[in-house]
Amino acid sequence: MTLTRLWRSVSPYTFLAPFFTLFAAFGLFPLLYTAFVSLHRVELQDPGAMEWRGLGNYTALLSDAFFWQALRNTAVIGALSTVPQLAMALGLAHLLNYRLRGRTFFRTAMLLPYATSVAAATLVFAQLFGRDFGLVNYLLSTAGLGPVDWQDGTFASQVAVSSIVVWRWTGYNALIYLAGMQSIPAELYEAAEMDGASRWRQFVHVTLPGLRPTIVFTVIVSTIGATQLFGEPLLFEGSVSGGISHQYQTLGLYLYEQGWGFFHLGRAAAVAWLMFLLILLLVGANALIARRRPRREEMTGAPA
Repeated sequence: MTLTRLWRSVSPYTFLAPFFTLFAAFGLFPLLYTAFVSLHRVELQDPGAMEWRGLGNYTALLSDAFFWQALRNTAVIGALSTVPQLAMALGLAHLLNYRLRGRTFFRTAMLLPYATSVAAATLVFAQLFGRDFGLVNYLLSTAGLGPVDWQDGTFASQVAVSSIVVWRWTGYNALIYLAGMQSIPAELYEAAEMDGASRWRQFVHVTLPGLRPTIVFTVIVSTIGATQLFGEPLLFEGSVSGGISHQYQTLGLYLYEQGWGFFHLGRAAAVAWLMFLLILLLVGANALIARRRPRREEMTGAPA
């Protein structure tokens, strides 16, 4: 009986052991080792030779103008891609929630951009935003507008990179919103319709409050993705510097440039940890805002 009771108490941990073993080997250890490397001077040519620097890598980054420019670019591109992406996804999910003909086809088509390779999508968009022969500038010329240099212009290049992110992830988020909408009880819509609420008021007062946890989830995931943006700006012009004047270099490109362009692994590790802390800060802020709003509504008696 003693062995049986011991096995019953230990067996759940044995089933969980493979996950925690893999997490410790490929998740926790690299994270801690990166923090250790960020405190040393490590060069790619001789990674075994480490020189203790303490917080020297971090202070060097904070005094680097290109780091702050990459941070600003990441914030701008993140805002330009996240806000339109989630707004469009919410509208598409609302349309797909109705009984339309060919709903299955449209729902499947929503995932095609997400299933497309990042490299293929970025190369196609780079051709579309070409200065001399791009389709976007051709459409602008038909409207009587002059051509835009989408790769050399600061804001123009950020808009072009953001459009790739919007195209790839809008359908994915739309399906997440659609799943959330289908979990909202139909009785709430019936009650709102009996009270004379229009479809717009049903959307505002029934759909949006019911989707609040889903919206918070997509905002957090999109924020993390925007902070780690790498493939789209790298392949848009094929340069780790993010353009001639670093006009669309993100933190991910800056990290790659420091580690594999300038061979400063210690400084690249410091960038990685600053990105990790930035993600924690943004996720914590989003979670705090999401938790305080329902409490404020409960205290004021405002409708959810």
